[in-house]
Amino acid sequence: MPQSTRVFWTIQLDDAMASAADWTGAKAANLARAARHDLPVLPGFVIPVRAGSERSDGLGPAPGLSTRELRQAWAKLSRGGELPLVVRSSSTMEDGAVSSMAGRFVSVLDVTGWEPFVAAAGAVMESSAEPGTMAVLVQPQLTAAAGGVMFGADPVDGRTDRVIVSAVPGGPQALVGGEVNGTRYALTRRGRIISVEHDIISVEHDDGTSHDGPAPGAGVAPDEGPLTRLQLRALARLAAKAAAVFGGPQDVEFAFDHDGRLWLLQSRPVTALAPVPPRRARLLGPGPVAETLPDPLSPLEEDLWLVPLNHGIGEALATAGAVSRRELRESPTVLAVGGRAAADLRRLGAAPGRRSRLHLLNPMPAVRRLSVAWRVGRLRADLPDLAAQTAAAVDADLAAVPPPAEIGDAELIAALRWTRAALAALHGQEALAGSLLSGETGTGTGTGTGSGSAAAQGLAALRRGRARGQDDVRLLAAEPAVLVLTPPAITPAPHLPAVPADTLDPPGAAGALPPRELLRLRIRWVQELGARLAWTAGQRLAAAGTLPSPELVRALRFDELEAALDGGPVPAEVGRRPAPPRTAPLPAVFRLAGDRIVAEAAPTGDGARPAGGGRGSGPVHSGPDAPPAGSVLVVDTLRPSLAAVLPKLAGLVAETGSPLSHLAILARELDVPTVVGLRGALDRFPPGTEILVDGDTGRVEILARVADQRPGEESVA
Repeated sequence: MPQSTRVFWTIQLDDAMASAADWTGAKAANLARAARHDLPVLPGFVIPVRAGSERSDGLGPAPGLSTRELRQAWAKLSRGGELPLVVRSSSTMEDGAVSSMAGRFVSVLDVTGWEPFVAAAGAVMESSAEPGTMAVLVQPQLTAAAGGVMFGADPVDGRTDRVIVSAVPGGPQALVGGEVNGTRYALTRRGRIISVEHDIISVEHDDGTSHDGPAPGAGVAPDEGPLTRLQLRALARLAAKAAAVFGGPQDVEFAFDHDGRLWLLQSRPVTALAPVPPRRARLLGPGPVAETLPDPLSPLEEDLWLVPLNHGIGEALATAGAVSRRELRESPTVLAVGGRAAADLRRLGAAPGRRSRLHLLNPMPAVRRLSVAWRVGRLRADLPDLAAQTAAAVDADLAAVPPPAEIGDAELIAALRWTRAALAALHGQEALAGSLLSGETGTGTGTGTGSGSAAAQGLAALRRGRARGQDDVRLLAAEPAVLVLTPPAITPAPHLPAVPADTLDPPGAAGALPPRELLRLRIRWVQELGARLAWTAGQRLAAAGTLPSPELVRALRFDELEAALDGGPVPAEVGRRPAPPRTAPLPAVFRLAGDRIVAEAAPTGDGARPAGGGRGSGPVHSGPDAPPAGSVLVVDTLRPSLAAVLPKLAGLVAETGSPLSHLAILARELDVPTVVGLRGALDRFPPGTEILVDGDTGRVEILARVADQRPGEESVA
């Protein structure tokens, strides 16, 4: 067969062959399919991917069709060149279910005349580096009154009962090109408006001042934007039809002409749709457990501290009759999510909104009491003595443990097993003491057997040690109560916080500890013993060549550590495990969709709980730097190390936490107004904002905004 010149042929969008994506590309094929189902699609034709190759009928190249057929199709669609055309890419690689490749290829608008059309078609073909993948879609240029993009599902939260529309006056080109934001509508599937967010721009005046206002030409209805309610309902119907035709929610590009007619310009699957948690997915959050374990945990730290915490709290819930043991077997109360401690908030009575079965375990207000069975009353009477006996037994056991360096491998593992069992018992009793023995004043510090707190005693011990000039090692040996000011971690030694020289002993520093505080102090001591034993194991495994360095002991699971100390190998991938993982703090409230965290929306004030301390006001401080005197500290969670800065604060606000945490108790004793569980506080109250904190009601109110805070932002919690 003689060598032929390059030829073109065309496929009309209403031709059955136009739906073959391997010929016409995904964009054109989707429009052809939509048109066959009576969706409003503009007419047009396609220069297919295989133009110039052999035809499907096996008759070889299409002789004589090169200029004549293409020019005939162009002339018919453009009315002899009078109407402008849009020449668009339609690659076989774009608009797929996994990747849309949006904006990756060339499209040329407002093409008038034969020569410009040929040039535009060539530019589109050449925009793909992959040969044999690019078709050219040609349609009339639409003069639009309004246009935009519509998603048949919310791509951010994955909700398929929402339709999300972004629209601008005129065609959608500026919107899809990222030049403007447009007006965003959230609709129900029937087209009812849920919310409208207008595009805001900065308007400059001749005198150099400026203000924020809607974009010019933002629409005939300032309350609705460029689209009317009738048009929004028409879009919702189009979203439903497109989903039915293509078998799922679609990302639709649309336009309304000046006669009010709606046109579908493009349809492709919604990609990267956020996962949706199962219907009965648990409500999770750091909650009170973040105060015990605030930092990311390595695998070994999870096994040494998080597993006993889950067992202990589970036993307390079962003993109180609040949760069945079957439920506890089916799902943990405390678990690791991305290496961070999280809890079942409903099970702990810390969930926002509807009260859970365990609301009686929430100590604020203090009059709530467990009254589920006769044994609870008996337990309440016995708990103070039981806590004292447990504390004494733990003290004796701790004193009997030799220094880690002096014991053999088998004894070291036995001691680690003991720490896990002891922690489970201590956590269980501590949870029961917190719910059953809170004082009538709401302080949660006891029932008359003591009025001090472990945090207050730790802070006083830290002040004394620093005044004596002791370093961390000597101070820890002389004053072990300071351990409550640091979270546990498998390191060579804990790092104690600094303390201002003029700090005074807080109230409760010298008093006897109530049952819950006795148990808390022992929990921290047992955790520290586990950390020292684990670090010693890491040193031994590194010296034996089993581990490259002592730090990698954190990457082992507990059973792997046991096997390694018994002479076995460690997993080959241990060096690639993040220990601890570098994960962002968890949202205050979230659900899990597989292994994906899906945060719950937080209405204003939802979740905030008073923790006492009265009322106070001051400028917001957040971040790692030391807060100035008289400021209100806003934090993600109540870390033990914050105790040293409490005395000079005007208030304390935490996104998570319990009114019975160490820090909350100490803040009350120091008369520092404290509110915990206020989700989104770090975003609501930028540094420098003057706020009022009412620790008795849980209210946080903005008194004066920082200069760059826009009007209309959340001001009251």
